[in-house]
Order: sequence, then C-alpha cells, then structure tokens
Amino acid sequence: MTSPDDSPRGSIRLSRARSVEAPGHLWIYAGYVEAVSGQPDSGDVVDVLASNGSFYGRGLYNPLSKIRVRILTFDDEPITEQFWRGRLAQAVRLRERIVVGTDAYRLIYGEADRLPGLIVDRYGDVLVMQTLSSGMDRRKNLLADLLCQESGATRVYLRNDAKSRTLEGLPPQTGFLRGDGAATIDIREGSAHFHVDVARGQKTGWFCDQRENRLAAARLAAGAEVLEVFAHTGAFGIHAALAGAKSVEGLDVSEEALALARSHAALNKVDDRCVYRSADAFEEMRKLERAERRYDLVLLDPPAFARSKQAVLRALAGYKDVNLHGMRLTKPEGFLVTSSCSHHVTEQEFWASICLAARDANRRVRLLEQRGQASDHPILAGMPETRYLKCFILQVL
Repeated sequence: MTSPDDSPRGSIRLSRARSVEAPGHLWIYAGYVEAVSGQPDSGDVVDVLASNGSFYGRGLYNPLSKIRVRILTFDDEPITEQFWRGRLAQAVRLRERIVVGTDAYRLIYGEADRLPGLIVDRYGDVLVMQTLSSGMDRRKNLLADLLCQESGATRVYLRNDAKSRTLEGLPPQTGFLRGDGAATIDIREGSAHFHVDVARGQKTGWFCDQRENRLAAARLAAGAEVLEVFAHTGAFGIHAALAGAKSVEGLDVSEEALALARSHAALNKVDDRCVYRSADAFEEMRKLERAERRYDLVLLDPPAFARSKQAVLRALAGYKDVNLHGMRLTKPEGFLVTSSCSHHVTEQEFWASICLAARDANRRVRLLEQRGQASDHPILAGMPETRYLKCFILQVL
C-alpha cells in the first residue's frame, strides 16, 4: 500500500462573501474563488485561505468542477495516511454502534462522514465504493486497503458509473478493486432476505436509506390489503407481507425490477400473497380508482422528481398528483406511506403538496410519523445537501 504525498500543492483565497456566507459548508464553488496560488493539479490537496489571508481549511482541488474545493478539514493538520485511516475508522465505529438487524448499510456517506466525494455501502463481506470526486478517485486504492483493514471486509467493488463523475472530468469504471467472485450478494434486513446485484443494481445495488422506513411501514401491515407503487425490487411490500399483510400488489414500469421483486417474494416465502404488474404508476392508479379498488395500506416510493432546482415546481405537481391518487386508493382510516428522495424539494414543500392532494381528494389526513433517511446516512450540520429523504406516514380519514 503506497500512500500519496498529500502535502498542499497550492492555495486558494476566498472572496469576502464566501468567508461569511456558509460557515461549515464543505464545498467551495468556483464563483467564490478570488485567487489561486501555485499550480495545483486536479485531485491535489490545497490550503483554503479566508479573504484576509488567514487559514480557513484544507481540501481537494479540481479546476474542472464547479465545486472547486471539497474541504477535508478546518484544522491546520497534515493529510496523511493516518488522517485517512482516522476518518474511515470513525465512520466504521459509528455504524458498529447504530446499525442493527442487517448486514447491508451505508458505511461511508461522503460529506456527512467528512470524506466528501466518497460513498461506500456494505453488503456482507463486500464494500461497494463510489469515488465521485477527482481527489477521492486518485486515492481509491489507498482507501480500499484502509477500508478493508478497518471494517474487516474482504472484497471491494468499484461502482464508478454515476453520471455526476462526468462533472468532475472522470471516466466510468466498474469491477472488483479488491478480491473477486460473484457480484450478487445475499443480504438480510430485519426478518427479510434479498439479493443485491452490486454490478447492475441501481446506485450501489440497494437503497439502504429506506431501510428503517420499510420496517416502520411494516408495523401497519398486519391483515392489510397493500398497494406498493413504484415497487422496484419489492422491499417495502416484502416487509409488509412478512408482517402479516393479507395481500400485496406491486406496480412498477420495469419488468426487470419486478422479476427481482418476484424472486424476493419467493425467497421470503410470501409469493402466495404478492402479485406484481408492469405498468405506468399514474395510469394504473387511475384505473384502480375507476374500478373502485381500495387498500388498507398504500406505499409510495417514487424516484426523484427533481434533480435540479429548476425542476422543483414540476416535481411538486408530480408529488401532489401521486399523493392525490394514493389517498383516493386508501380506505377510510387506512394508511399512506409516501416518500420523496429529491434533495431540492424541502420537507415543507413536500408536506404542502400532500396537503393540496388531501384537499383535492376531499380527504382528511393525519401525520403519524415524519421520517427521513436511515441513521447510517447521518446529516452534517452546516451541510444541507446531506439531508434529502423525506418519508411521511399518514392516516387517511
């Protein structure tokens, strides 16, 4: 294992506005850079200086990215192998304390673990790594070795196919970085078991962020007729079935995803109560309304409707629409579990869209739980980008 020379290769000086506008934020945008000293290359460590020339922080530089520097530390400390090991070990210790009942969880959550640009999910003995910045990408071999040492994992799979890498000037790269073997991993989540394809599954293979919400929703499922919309691999519905649901109907536009959902139902021995249909969610919900079909528990887990600030208004209309249909399909005194994974949509905006949906559906709703991402996705104070998942559990009257 060779540790790179991470002594600062230059410095940047901040504009006066950035020095006071965003204390604690780990991203330095290009527009806030007043001057660059030295000749740092992409991925180099640089010092960040306040507008008056005093030390502000130390981070990883990329002249090609709108995020010019990702801050590693606000202390004047050297970036050494010991530094990287310490940050990784701290993240591992946190998960050892807070993660229970599963062997699938987020081990490193980028900025929230003060490792900006690094994502690592653990599935059994496999770590799936994404290096989303040039600085982390340059250090991926060192990080892989240290991660195995600190976590006890034996394999590391690289999933560097995220579109955001193109913004950093980085090419796609996938495959085993440490170890080899099958890319499909069997995981457990509470009483459920699932297959995770780390090579072809969405993101790193599994949505660990919804784990605790799936378990919370399942507590309402005993004896219920359940509709799971945007079912994907069926995780919400499988948990509901294991909790005693009378029936589960799953809808998703992807037949490939539903094939996996069916295999999960069989794996968990609930396939006699789970049926899946490939269909456009909005069209199928309207058909079910016209057929006067109603459910005790409706589960809505749509993909992100807003991937930019410019898309927020359209996204809110989409959330209002999907929740309107969800409420219409919920029996009186039934339950609706609805989520948004769009960072650009705030909790207040999402709640407002739910209230508008309730008004137009002529239904009264009661908020039972306001939830978010699982605790292995911590939220860093001063870094609102680390908070993105909203999950509301409602009773529909």
